[in-house]
Amino acid sequence: MASAETAAEHERILREIESTDTNCIGPTLRSVYDGQEHGLFMDKLEGRIRNHDREIEKMCNHHFQGFVDSITELLKVRGEAQKLKCQVTETNQKLQTDGKELLTSMDELRQCRLQQRNIATTIDKLTHCLPVLEMYSKLQEQMRSKRYYPALRTLEQLEESCLPQAGSYRFCGIMSENIPRLRTHIRDVSMSDLKDFLESIRKHSDKIGETAMKQAQVQIACDNAVTSQQRSASGRRIRKEACSGTEVDRTGSNPFSEKNSGILDVEDAEEDEIPGAQDLVDFSPVYRCLHIYTVLGARDTFENYYRKQRRKQARLVLQPHSNMHETLEGYRRYFNQIVGFFVVEDHILHATQGLVNRAYVEELWELALSKTIAALRTHSSYCTDPDLILDLKNLIVLFADTLQGYGFPVNQLFDMLLEMRDQYGEILLKKWNQSFRQILDQDNYSPIPVASREEYQRIAGQFPFQDPELDKMPFPKKLPFSEFVPKVYSQLKEFIYACLKYSEDLHLSSTEIDDMIRKSTNVLLTRTLSHCLQYAIKKKNVGLAELVQIIINTTHLEQSCHYLEEFISNITNVPPDTINATKLYGTSTFKDARHAAEEEIYTNLNQKIDQFLQLADYDWAAAQGGGQASDYLSDLIAFLCSTFAVFTHLPGKVAQTACMSACKHLSTSLLQLLLEADVRQVSMGALQQFNVDVKECEKFARAGPVPGFQGDTLLLAFIDLRQGARREHLGWPES
Repeated sequence: MASAETAAEHERILREIESTDTNCIGPTLRSVYDGQEHGLFMDKLEGRIRNHDREIEKMCNHHFQGFVDSITELLKVRGEAQKLKCQVTETNQKLQTDGKELLTSMDELRQCRLQQRNIATTIDKLTHCLPVLEMYSKLQEQMRSKRYYPALRTLEQLEESCLPQAGSYRFCGIMSENIPRLRTHIRDVSMSDLKDFLESIRKHSDKIGETAMKQAQVQIACDNAVTSQQRSASGRRIRKEACSGTEVDRTGSNPFSEKNSGILDVEDAEEDEIPGAQDLVDFSPVYRCLHIYTVLGARDTFENYYRKQRRKQARLVLQPHSNMHETLEGYRRYFNQIVGFFVVEDHILHATQGLVNRAYVEELWELALSKTIAALRTHSSYCTDPDLILDLKNLIVLFADTLQGYGFPVNQLFDMLLEMRDQYGEILLKKWNQSFRQILDQDNYSPIPVASREEYQRIAGQFPFQDPELDKMPFPKKLPFSEFVPKVYSQLKEFIYACLKYSEDLHLSSTEIDDMIRKSTNVLLTRTLSHCLQYAIKKKNVGLAELVQIIINTTHLEQSCHYLEEFISNITNVPPDTINATKLYGTSTFKDARHAAEEEIYTNLNQKIDQFLQLADYDWAAAQGGGQASDYLSDLIAFLCSTFAVFTHLPGKVAQTACMSACKHLSTSLLQLLLEADVRQVSMGALQQFNVDVKECEKFARAGPVPGFQGDTLLLAFIDLRQGARREHLGWPES
C-alpha cells in the first residue's frame, strides 16, 4: 500500500518537474530528499529520462533528411550571399559617398529650421514682452512726472493683463515683486501731498474766508443797489453809513503758491476782480489721493483719515484768541478762518462723491455754530465801545450771509445778534448818560440869544420849535429855552440812529425795527435821561433860576415828543397809529423831571426863607417897637419879589404854587418864632415890631407878586399867623 502511494507521489513530482519553471523546482526536489525513497525516485527519474530521449531520437530521425536538405541549400546560398554582401558593401560605399553632401545640406537645413523656429518663438515671446516693457517704461515716466493716479492705473493694467501674458521671465518676476512697493510708494506720496494740502489750507483758511466774504459783500452791495433802484422815490429816510469794520482790505497780499500745497497764486489777477474762493485752492491733491485710495481698495481708510484731520483742524479754527475782543481785526481773522474752512468743505462735498457727506458737514457746522456763538458771547461781553459792537454786528451779519450763501443755516447767529442788541443798548445808555451829564453840566441855564435869522434857522434845524409871537419879534431876541434843549433833542435823534444802525440787515420787519427803537428810546428817556435830569435838579448849589430854566426846558422837550414819534415813524416807515405800536414815554419823563424841579423850587424857597429868618433877632422885652419892618424881613421880601419876577416864564400854576408855598412857610416860621419855648414873656414893644413885620408880609401878599390869584387868596396864607399870635398874646394889636 505504501509503495503504491510512493509511486503515485513520485509520478506527481515528475509531472511537476516537467511542467514547473526551473526556478521553482527546488522545493519539489527537497520533498524527495526529505522522504525515505529517494533512490526509488532516482530510478524512476532515470527511466523517465530514457523515455524522453527515445522520443527525441525518434523525432530527429523523422526530420533528419529535411535538415540535411536545408543545410545543402544553405551552402548553395552562401556563395550568392557573399556576392550580395559585396554588392551591398559597394552600394553602401557609393551611397555614403553620394549622401555625404546631402547629409551636410540636410544638417544645414535642420539648423536653419531650428533657427527659424527659435526666431518665431522669440518674436512671439517679444510680442508678449514688449507691451510689458512699454507699459513699465510708461509707468516709470508717470512716476517721474508724479502722475500717480495714471501710474496706478498703468500698474493695475500691467499686473492684471500684461504680466500674465508675458510668461515667467526673470524681469517679469522683478516687476511683480516691485508692484507692491510701487503701490505703497504711490500711496505714501499721495498721502504726503494730502498732508501738505491740509496743512496749507489750514494756514491759508483766513485768506480763503476773506475772499469768500469779499464775494458775499460784493453780492450784497449789488442786491442792495437793485433794491434801491426799485424803491419808490418817496421811500424811507434811512441813513445808511458805510461800516468801516466790514471794509475788506483789497491791498493785502495773496498767499504764496506752493507746489501741491492746494493754494494757487492769484497775484496776477486784476485789482478790481475778486477771484472765487475755490479759485484760490488747488484741490487736485484731494482728488488724486481719493482716486488712488479708491483704486487701492482703501477708500474707507482715506475718508476716515480726511475727516479725522479736518475735525482736528476745525477745533483749532474754532478756538478764538484770548485778546480777540480788543480789536475788530481779531474778530475778522476768526471769522475768515471759519468761513475758509467751510468753503473748502462745501466744495469737497459737491466735487467728490462720498468723501464727505451732508451729515458730516452739518455735524461740523453744528459744532462750529455752538463754539462760535459761545466765543462771541464771551468776548463781546468785554466790549464797552458801542462803535466796536456795531462794527462787530456788521461783521457777524456778513459772516452769516456768506455762510448762508453756501447753504449753512445761520438763524442762531441772528438770534445771538438780537441778544447782543441788549448789550449794545446798555453800552449806548452808558455813553448817552455821559453825554447828557456833560450837556447838563456845561449848560448855562439861560435863554439862548439869537442875533440873526441864520442862527435862528440853525437852532430851528436842531430842535422843532415854533412860536409865531417870537417869530414876529425883531433880532436880536432870545429863545425861551437854554442850549441843553436842542443838544438833548439832537442826542435823542442820534441815539435813535444808533439803534437803527444796529437793527439794519438783521432780517427784521419794519414793525420789529420800529418796536425795538421805540423800546430802546423809552429806556433812554425813562432811565438815563430821567436820572440825568434828577441829577441836575438835585445837585448842590443849583439855584432857583437854574431850576426855573429846567422847568421851561423840560416843558419844551415834552412838547417835542410827538416830533420824535414822527421821526421814528419816518425812518422805520411804520405809521405812528399802527395797532400795538409802542408809545414813547417822553411826556411822563419830562413831567416827572418838571415836577421834581418844582418841588426843588419849593424846597429851595423855603430854605432861603429859613436862611433869612435865621437873621431875625427880636428883642422880646423891648419897651417900644420900631416904625419899620425888620431888616431881615425887608431883605426877604425883596428876594421873594425878585425871585417871583423870574417865574414869569413858568406856567402860571407853578408860579402860584411856589408863591403860596413860600408865603405859608413864611407864616408858619414867623409863628414858630413867636411860640418858641424860650420866649417866656413878650413886651408890648416887641409885639408892635412883630406886628409891623406881619403887616409887611400881608402887604407883599396884597401886591400880587405872582399874577393869577383871585382876590385876597394869597393873603389867607398869613391869617393863621395873625390869629395864632392873637391867641397867645392878648395884647396883640388889631391889624
